[in-house]
Amino acid sequence: MSANPGPARAAGSSTPAPVATGSPGEELDELPSAAPAPQGPGERLEKGALAGAQAAPVAPTPTLAAGAPAVRLGRQRWEFLHYALRNRKLVFGFSVELVFVLAAIFGPLAAPYSSAGDSSSAGVPLKDQCAAFFCASGMTTHPSAHHLLGMTYFGGDVLSIMLYSLRETYLVGFLGALFAGIIGLALGFTAGWRGGWLDDILQLFTNVVITMPALVLLIVIGAYVKIHSPLFEGIFIGATSWPWVARAVRAQTFTLRERDFVDLARLSGKGGVSIVLKDIAPNMASYLFLVFILLFSSSMLLSVSYDFLGLGPTNVVSLGDMMNSAMLWSALNLKAWWWFIPPGAAMALIVFGLLISNIGLDEVFNPKLRES
Repeated sequence: MSANPGPARAAGSSTPAPVATGSPGEELDELPSAAPAPQGPGERLEKGALAGAQAAPVAPTPTLAAGAPAVRLGRQRWEFLHYALRNRKLVFGFSVELVFVLAAIFGPLAAPYSSAGDSSSAGVPLKDQCAAFFCASGMTTHPSAHHLLGMTYFGGDVLSIMLYSLRETYLVGFLGALFAGIIGLALGFTAGWRGGWLDDILQLFTNVVITMPALVLLIVIGAYVKIHSPLFEGIFIGATSWPWVARAVRAQTFTLRERDFVDLARLSGKGGVSIVLKDIAPNMASYLFLVFILLFSSSMLLSVSYDFLGLGPTNVVSLGDMMNSAMLWSALNLKAWWWFIPPGAAMALIVFGLLISNIGLDEVFNPKLRES
């Protein structure tokens, strides 16, 4: 049996193959219209075997292999959601945090009074409610049906002021966490990947900054630079909160850069920046997410402490400003608990919800700590 179907067709054919006699253009016109030559049984078997041999490797396996990563990714997402919903710490902390986030977003729209706490809409003019530094009648300052959390000495509705304060507190905390994360990740990845003298210099700078208390640095900065907006306050907080992030990311990068997948990425010709962003950072995604939550909570605590000292922006109101006003006007001595306890309790619950959520997420991300 011949292995070349061309000569076999010529030998077994009863009619000779057409011979092109015209120009190349005419030859192309005549070839498609030529009738196929009849084939014998042996030739058909031979061609069928060759076609089967050529078609044998073709299978739907590549299609399944291409879809396998998507299937695994979908399973991982469902597995993460399964364990996240079963983790009591995560569900409780996330629920607490969701309440305050919604209050910060939509609270000012539902606040019973304006941002200044003007209670004139309750039917009593502001000038008739208060005299001097405190209200003439103590009944108007206590929590009531019109003022669920009471009033300040200047006729301000505490609930309305607190709803407006939540938005500013969350904004400053997010900005502080964002800037601290950017600085810490940049220095940590650089020191951990490059090593050598650059690592020594960056670690020396990080150790110098980490020995200084963040609040003290903020007070020194505030003494020379006047803070006029939450954006500047967030930048200043982020500029003092990054050292521990840089050290933690550096340690993780040192560990991951010795793994086999990093060696394969180097052999494939990838650059250092590409390896860090596309290979090392994705393997630290869960850890970096937990780091951002801790930065978020610490930035809000710093902003509240900074505003409590009276060094924050004066054109906005925050939870720290509320407690600062209560301290200045002796609310504690006059037993006006409704002025300082609600903002303090709100700040404590916000940080508590974030820390509990952080613990729950750590248990979900770590298979050894997952709840069954």
